[in-house]
Amino acid sequence: MAGLIEDYAIIGDMQSAALISRDGSVDWLCVPRFDSPACMAALLGDESHGQWRISPTAAHGPPLRRGQVSRRYEESTLILETEWRTVGGTVRVIDFMPPRTNEAPVMVRIVEGVEGAVEMECVWRLRFDYGKVVPWVRRINHAIVAVAGPNSVWLRTPVKLVGRDLAHQASFTVQAGERVPFVFAWMPSHLGVPPEADAAEALATTRQFWADWAGKCSYKGQYREAVVRSLITLKALTYAPTGGIVAAPTTSLPEDIGGVRNWDYRYCWLRDATITLEALLRSGYTGEASQWREWLGRAIAGDPRDVQIMYGVAGERRLEEWQADWLPGYENSAPVRIGNAAVSQRQLDVYGEVIDAITLGRQAGLRFDSHTWSLVRALLRFLEQNWDQPDEGIWEVRGPRRHFVHSKVMAWVAFDRAIRVAELGAPGAEQRWGGDRSARAHERRPGAQVHPAPGRGPGVADRGRRPERRRGGVPRLQLLARERAAHDRPVRRGGEAVRPAAVAAQRPRAAQRGVRPALLPAGRQLPAGVQSRAADPVGAQPGGARRPPLPPPGQEDVAGSLNPSGCTQGVRGSSLRRQRSLAPEMPHLGLVMAPRPHILVVNGRKVRQPVFVIGAPRRPCCATPSPRPGRSPRTAAWAARWPAGTRAA
Repeated sequence: MAGLIEDYAIIGDMQSAALISRDGSVDWLCVPRFDSPACMAALLGDESHGQWRISPTAAHGPPLRRGQVSRRYEESTLILETEWRTVGGTVRVIDFMPPRTNEAPVMVRIVEGVEGAVEMECVWRLRFDYGKVVPWVRRINHAIVAVAGPNSVWLRTPVKLVGRDLAHQASFTVQAGERVPFVFAWMPSHLGVPPEADAAEALATTRQFWADWAGKCSYKGQYREAVVRSLITLKALTYAPTGGIVAAPTTSLPEDIGGVRNWDYRYCWLRDATITLEALLRSGYTGEASQWREWLGRAIAGDPRDVQIMYGVAGERRLEEWQADWLPGYENSAPVRIGNAAVSQRQLDVYGEVIDAITLGRQAGLRFDSHTWSLVRALLRFLEQNWDQPDEGIWEVRGPRRHFVHSKVMAWVAFDRAIRVAELGAPGAEQRWGGDRSARAHERRPGAQVHPAPGRGPGVADRGRRPERRRGGVPRLQLLARERAAHDRPVRRGGEAVRPAAVAAQRPRAAQRGVRPALLPAGRQLPAGVQSRAADPVGAQPGGARRPPLPPPGQEDVAGSLNPSGCTQGVRGSSLRRQRSLAPEMPHLGLVMAPRPHILVVNGRKVRQPVFVIGAPRRPCCATPSPRPGRSPRTAAWAARWPAGTRAA
């Protein structure tokens, strides 16, 4: 039976990965690529579907004899050490996969005696094609060779393994100071014998590779150890030959135990890859970013209408989904899916994610040539005509397409980042992009209570009809931009130019309605470097009541079905619209911004910016707020973009 998901550790060689449980069992391994059929799939079934366990014999005996087990990675490496303390002594198993150049994939396991003498057990059970195919096994030149179809695996070790019950097993004793190596190598079955790897030499090479890579990290803060560990994990998910970045090395781990929402994530999602890219760029790893951008250019080459949300590690477009019905699934969470049907979905937010990542790469010093700029312009031309169409959204819903606020916001991001690049001197910028960016920030969709159009009172929303595309010969997007500019024209108050919405937020009547300037959930803080002068930073309301936290980015519902507390019951539509109306620059983000915009000082210059609410916890309807609220990845990314030295005016 598979262990707990949180008890698995990963090792990898930037082309494939293995998951190892606390009892020393390799329960998941796909070679030679992340998305290759697994030859060990006990993670999604049981030991009969393939595993490789090396552990003390006492580890499966009476509780008093099992001893204690601990694990750690060697400092700044992806070398896993599992240590058992038993009544007979202490033993350590070292697991790693040496980084590949042109060699076959190799996994090395070294059993090292630390103290006393410990009896060990090895069980090697190989099953190709996700646990379905039992290979033909024989001995060739002191190696155990398993062959089935296009696959062959070679296991070399000084320990004598004996075939029993369609597996190879052995018992041996390791003394203090001894090292017993096991070297696993995969090879296409028609190519013959793979090169023989020396375990000690491979360990030294792997240790040096990771130490050199981790040493390039530019982060020097107090959390460096945690940051480097996270970056190593992200690096392990990159596919070195092409630069693609997979979302995960596994398939069909369930969202809910026993549920059916089990998807294959061994592919390159553009959205996930761009978030990974930002983390790498901000830590000084421009090489990975450059390789990913080259992979992106190859993967999405062609008609912008055909851009997919995900690709294979080499840029493959066909990722047909099917079910491995012989696997029961992790803790009986069936079905087990191979491939992903979401590849055919339309998710308009990926255009914003991609252009944002390209812009960030330029800011980090990556080469920005005419080909890259042509790619950006082609994506924008498509987005300009299709940004207001329904899609499956970030949630990848499997049903009718809908309008998602997140998709509209990321369309705005795409044009905003392109304008920034154009302002830096990129040729061929479209003059209409500025108006399109403004219009996209204020457009309303049918059936979505997002923000009243300029000139209309609160609570007015179009339902059941599509707005006219043109009015009086003027395209609607340009008309909305003009109306928005007139609606949001600054007024003079106390010798300072103030937006009308900012004036409204300070009126006593607005305060009586429960509107507070710059409200943040209890215990939350503004992004680093941003200071608030709001009178009520924790959201206290009259009578001592505490204002519930707002939902995090991406959790709001475009149909306006969330009330200000994040509850889906008892919606107070007018109150919700009032909150949104006080965020004029980004009305679609009304649920994730403080109601009152701030005047900030950036580099000695006053600029008007909204204040983002940082990471409201995900909680069930009407539940008590979590005592340890977290921040969502997207909100954390927004917070990181505030300029250093920014403060409230």
